[in-house]
Amino acid sequence: MTTTPRWRAWTHHHLFWPVAVLVVLLLVNVPFTPDFFSIKMAEGHLYGSLISIVLFGSPLILVAVGMTLVIATGGIDLSVGAVVAITGALACSHISEQADQNALSAVFAAIGIGLVAAVVCGLWNGFLVARMGIQPIIATLIIMVAGRGVAQLITDGQIITVNSERYKLIGGGYWLTLPFSIFVVAAVVAVTVVLTRRTALGLLVESVGGNAEASRLVGIRSRRIKIMVYVFCALCAGIAGLMISSNTSAADGNNAGLWIELDAILAVVIGGTSLTGGRFSIGGTVVGALVIQTLTTTIYTIGVPTQTNLVFKAAVVIIVCLMQSPKFRAKVFGAKGGRKQVPAPAPADTAATAEAAPKMEVS
Repeated sequence: MTTTPRWRAWTHHHLFWPVAVLVVLLLVNVPFTPDFFSIKMAEGHLYGSLISIVLFGSPLILVAVGMTLVIATGGIDLSVGAVVAITGALACSHISEQADQNALSAVFAAIGIGLVAAVVCGLWNGFLVARMGIQPIIATLIIMVAGRGVAQLITDGQIITVNSERYKLIGGGYWLTLPFSIFVVAAVVAVTVVLTRRTALGLLVESVGGNAEASRLVGIRSRRIKIMVYVFCALCAGIAGLMISSNTSAADGNNAGLWIELDAILAVVIGGTSLTGGRFSIGGTVVGALVIQTLTTTIYTIGVPTQTNLVFKAAVVIIVCLMQSPKFRAKVFGAKGGRKQVPAPAPADTAATAEAAPKMEVS
């Protein structure tokens, strides 16, 4: 019996290649920024390139985590970018109308208004997909297109600026020397992992993604599960919208969260979740989002021309996806795609078997 080498077992883990690519991208920055891995303390806060990657990648992580559960059910949500814009526009619009923009009640009211709007968008998407039977890509495309217009109507086509230190804490403030957004992301990811891996919810989501009709026939409320994941995805996008608008202290209905849905889908795919539904990985999605954000940082660090950065980004994503494919690795590197077949024992000689078998005599 042969044992598989430990290094080969590691390469077969679904997180190996995303983590490997993340490490490579981080190391690529060192020749251009020698102090890339250094973290400094200034004014009671931690600063550094690694802190900045997590800080600016926090909205993408939130959106990607919500997108993971939607994709796990066999769906897709293209409306998250518009939900980001609507949430930020509503929150900043409410704060800008207050006499005291730093009032705690005004900030909480703005957060509540934005998140309620996000939940309504999620309910609408879930209703169209689960109840009306519309294809997810079409159902969510409605808010993707119309949501930008709604955000523009809320802001009256202008960029709304606010001056609220308490609101800025969400996406641009610090707590315990670290960006406050890191704690928000950690809390959302932790709650998601607990609910999907410590309860039966994760299995229900995977069963709906594997076969929604079979799940319904065995008693699983597949429609309710679908509505729930779309609401959760929209809620994550809403929190990301608050984070983005608070970091810039402004709401831009036209550009806020633009194309973040595509980055979120890429992060989910890089993390190892299949677009056909079924099995999913929250940890893989977080690593995938960090890969996307690190790639963006690397593009600017090495000086890739602005007009070609999307091509460079697409090339790296293609490489990551190919490296995750067992068939591709087997063809390129000669890796074994499966287990060796154990040969069946050769059949014994028929005549010899007949002679060895005991004979029955009849008297």
